[in-house]
Amino acid sequence: MNSTRSFLLAPSLARLLEKERGGHRISEGYFPDRHDRNIYVRVEEEAASLVLVTREHGEPAAMPADLPRVHAAVLLSLAAGSVEYQRIDLPVDAYSAHISRIMAPGLLDLIVVEFAREEQARAFEPPAWFGPEVTADPSYQNRSLAIAGLPRVPEVELTDRALDSLLDGLEDGSTSPRLPIEPLALTAPPPATDAAEETDDLGIEDSVIRELARSLRPKYR
Repeated sequence: MNSTRSFLLAPSLARLLEKERGGHRISEGYFPDRHDRNIYVRVEEEAASLVLVTREHGEPAAMPADLPRVHAAVLLSLAAGSVEYQRIDLPVDAYSAHISRIMAPGLLDLIVVEFAREEQARAFEPPAWFGPEVTADPSYQNRSLAIAGLPRVPEVELTDRALDSLLDGLEDGSTSPRLPIEPLALTAPPPATDAAEETDDLGIEDSVIRELARSLRPKYR
């Protein structure tokens, strides 16, 4: 059974990861709850779907159905509430995770870590760059954000410890915002000049990341 844990994230760290990783825009419109099911429409890049969520053995089960985008746009306009966010996928340790940079109905940054088993979720130790955990608070779920609006969100400060923790994760690969590298084909090696240019590009990219990270450090008087 899949499990997730959700945490607040300092906006500066979310912005740093978005700058490198990119992400994609998602819009979701939610309709009033039923006693045993609920429905929402989801628009993601070129795809759109209507999702029916029911409860099986006490656990929610989602059943999506593809929709034409024009139909999805109409349903979004008729929904009881909606949420828009930028999703940024990245690994955290050995697990899949994503950042939700919520833009409507208000500004909020969350990171959600996904686990294959419940015991993995319980054993997970969040790194220092994570903010407070909100897994058990339903007001941070997308449906509640869309219909009820943002809860009272505590300020998540950017500290040196949090920034250093994220940079350490980027350097050792346990938290890498870069796209996975494809295996090399068994062909002749590229010319030495191309390899040198690629190494230079990576060096420039790392320098940019470090410079941006330094600019995001909190300044004290």
